[in-house]
Amino acid sequence: MTTPHGTSTGKSSFWLNLNSLLPDHLLGRFYFLLATVAIEYLFVFAGRGQNANHHGFLGIVTDAVGQIPIFAYVVFLGLGHSRLKALKVKVSFGSLLFAGHLLCMAAVFAFTSAVRQGSSWVQFDRFSYAKSLIYVLGTLLLAWAIIPLGDWFQAARATGRLWLYSLLAGVGGWLLGIPVLMLWYSTSTVQSGMLQRATLYAVSVVLRPFLPSLFVDPAAFQIGTPNYSIIIAGGCSGVEGFGLVILFTSLWLWFYRKEIRFPQAFLLIPCALGCSWLLNILRLFALILIVSDGGSQAVEAGFHTQAGWISFIAVALGFSLATQKIPWMRVRSGIEGAAGATELHCEDRRESPAIRAYLVPFLLILAAASLSRAVTGNFDWLYPLRFFAAAIALIYFLPELKKLNWRFGWLGPIAGATVFLIWIAPSRLMPFWWAHQHGVSHLGADLAALSPAARWSWITFRVAAAVITVPIAEELAFRGYLARRFISVEFDRVSFSSLTALSIFLSSAVFGLEHMKNLMDWPYWTLGTLAGLAFAAALRRCGRFGDAVIAHAFSNLLLAAWVLGLGDWTQW
Repeated sequence: MTTPHGTSTGKSSFWLNLNSLLPDHLLGRFYFLLATVAIEYLFVFAGRGQNANHHGFLGIVTDAVGQIPIFAYVVFLGLGHSRLKALKVKVSFGSLLFAGHLLCMAAVFAFTSAVRQGSSWVQFDRFSYAKSLIYVLGTLLLAWAIIPLGDWFQAARATGRLWLYSLLAGVGGWLLGIPVLMLWYSTSTVQSGMLQRATLYAVSVVLRPFLPSLFVDPAAFQIGTPNYSIIIAGGCSGVEGFGLVILFTSLWLWFYRKEIRFPQAFLLIPCALGCSWLLNILRLFALILIVSDGGSQAVEAGFHTQAGWISFIAVALGFSLATQKIPWMRVRSGIEGAAGATELHCEDRRESPAIRAYLVPFLLILAAASLSRAVTGNFDWLYPLRFFAAAIALIYFLPELKKLNWRFGWLGPIAGATVFLIWIAPSRLMPFWWAHQHGVSHLGADLAALSPAARWSWITFRVAAAVITVPIAEELAFRGYLARRFISVEFDRVSFSSLTALSIFLSSAVFGLEHMKNLMDWPYWTLGTLAGLAFAAALRRCGRFGDAVIAHAFSNLLLAAWVLGLGDWTQW
């Protein structure tokens, strides 16, 4: 609103400025809504206190029901991306609706804070139900504020019946999630551990010929010898491995859907699951055999965890090679010969030869990390191995990497500082959840036990890797390769300024997965995804690879200064 003289009344200048910061097209608003809801859920619900109304299987089903709109929204956004992008709609912003949303979120946050502090007045169920209703209302107001109701209807008309298919997919994901949750939680109890019992029996069969003194207690899921024994808990049964394999194989088949034959390719999924379970049996077999025969506790601590990741990497690598190398799995195109016969030729879709320069440094860091953790136990004294592995690879591929634009401007450090603040925010704003997730870090005590020379050598390589090799290797893999590979098989011909919203979101989501410590550690996936979005935004805005690298490096440098200055070792 303006006066006759053309000056603004200032009545709603704040909301107008906020609207100018949001994407002005419909597709951008959809992605912005998804990111906003994810951030708010992280800060409001992460680490619910012990008094939270979250008991029994009824609580599990209640949480699973809440996944229906999430599944439906993601499916709608993914499948309707191209049609929504074609809509040339200037979207407005509802300031009053957004103010109502903020009030609802403030009420929810106040309730959640009271729960974490153990306040007695939040023990009653009616407060928990009221909190859920207020949260749903606040989310609806946010959706209405960011995308006006008329634009929602226009998006539904443009995508046809996709909204119905997405809703059905959400219900299907919910129905599938219930038995998966039942399986997960049943493996955590003595009464009904189906997968635990199968794992316990299989491990005992392969161990008995090697360990005559082996004993098995089916009631407690315990197996071992008088020298050493383990309890096969829910995670040890292979459930987490199954989840990772299903996630990886599904994403792989979708990514290469134009190059793989269906339904033949679906046969590889049960094969991958079977290999994952067998490798888990081998992991438990080796653990009991090694430690019972005099192996150190360091081997137990490192091998027990890292052998699972090594197994998953082996299954993922085998699955990817099978889809690429087995002719029966590859798409073939028919070309009529001169005599009328049909000759079959593999589709000419070959990866760029530059792919090795973008992926090998990151893969070597993963390999070095798995190896060092497997043999060092609680304190990773072989951490410098990661620095040298990546540095050697980067030097080897230096001729190819020189083709990139390594210059950077002011936006890179600003993006890095923003990521640093986001990363440390949970430990400041949600201390209960942070303490529950990490407990007490022993890194400071382990470093103090070393000699001064060894201590500062380890810290030097830790900081050097965080600031130099890791940012370069990860940016090459996720922004340099993956974000552009989602656009074209000849990824190195795609300019960074041409990155699409979909390619940025997908590559950032995969980047977030790398920061998860286990399958259920979704808050770190959220933080990692947000960091990837910030690095990709700096890259796309400036079109220079150096801006993404300096943003990543500056964020890690600030985090290193935070850890060393305040002794907050849980951040490392």
